[in-house]
Amino acid sequence: MSTSTTYGARDHARAQEIPVEAPDMPANGVWAEHVAPGGYTHKVIARGTAVRLANPLGGACAHVLLYNSDQPWERLNVADTVKVQWNAYLNQGNLLLSDQGRVLASILEADGEHDALCGTSPAGRALFTLAAAKNGLTKRDLPPSLSFFQSVRVQPDGSLSHEGASGTSVVLRAELPLVILIANTAHPLDAEGTCTRLEVTAWRDQATGPDDPLWTATPEGRRAFENNADYLTARGIA
Repeated sequence: MSTSTTYGARDHARAQEIPVEAPDMPANGVWAEHVAPGGYTHKVIARGTAVRLANPLGGACAHVLLYNSDQPWERLNVADTVKVQWNAYLNQGNLLLSDQGRVLASILEADGEHDALCGTSPAGRALFTLAAAKNGLTKRDLPPSLSFFQSVRVQPDGSLSHEGASGTSVVLRAELPLVILIANTAHPLDAEGTCTRLEVTAWRDQATGPDDPLWTATPEGRRAFENNADYLTARGIA
């Protein structure tokens, strides 16, 4: 197929497109898509939105960044997420904390163990840069990220070992209005350097309230949720 003319180039480009059917939209759905290996996605979501990340083929690596969509200088702080909760191996019930001591998102459901230690690779950072630019953010706005569906362990000598793929599904709940950036690319410690398709779906739900067991599960978590409540009340959001 010749690409020497505009029409020829158009037809060639269209022939390269391989349509991938989006995942089924859930009830009250607001988002449903597949993210190819080496791809990225992003979305602005309301407080209370539930986001499901799925690993249908067993080899996805969902690098994730979160920002307060109203004030994007408030963003995911992986160091505080680990330090405040005394846990470097993320799983169900953990909170994803901002640099302001507030809960950006909670992990409602998760199997496996997920990495909060290594961040992303140069390829992942390049994808984050593209996603960030589409939300008015720059490279300077990219902090360390989380990596879902990959397990990393700290060894007695302080080194990090990649334990391989981990988990099939994670559900996050937005506790503030969020910008979420997702890059699906190989984990930086993965010797094979490959990944598989990621599935993302989201639906309207309710943010965590004081009567939810998650609010009072730990004293550190309660303090972070109270910081949310103070912030939201002052802004007239809740």
